[in-house]
Amino acid sequence: MIGGALREEVEGFLVREAELLDERRFEEWLSLFSEDAVYEMSMRVTQEEGDEFSKLKLFDETVDMLRHRINRLRTRSAWAERPPSRTRRFLTNLRIQPGERPDEIYVRCHVLVIRNRGTSVEGDIFTAVREDVLRRVEDGWKIVRRRVIPDQSVLAGDHLSFFF
Repeated sequence: MIGGALREEVEGFLVREAELLDERRFEEWLSLFSEDAVYEMSMRVTQEEGDEFSKLKLFDETVDMLRHRINRLRTRSAWAERPPSRTRRFLTNLRIQPGERPDEIYVRCHVLVIRNRGTSVEGDIFTAVREDVLRRVEDGWKIVRRRVIPDQSVLAGDHLSFFF
């Protein structure tokens, strides 16, 4: 485990990233990813003896695919985001370990995302474990890999048009 100044720096990076998403500043959020990044969300399959993960993924995207999703969100044809979602992200249980390369670290945290839309009183609640690989670059960090592992095997809500 890594602590001290590095932990504070990484925590600041992740909090800023969450703010960008909650404020729908998607282009700025995407700039936090390396061009070779992978963004994936596993499907949890509940078994009698515990959970497993399907080989199928809810998301398995490159930066170009994320860019396409963001561009589509800015159009009127993104019906799943009409009206736009309001989200609030909470990150906790942050763990940082050395990565496979000297300029990378592995970051694991728990994520709570609350989403509300329109005039609805009720919102959707999503919880997950997030596993990131961050790479040190000249001006800070870039996300190289993000794997989201939802706690639910059946996700709340009627669509997954937001980002974790």
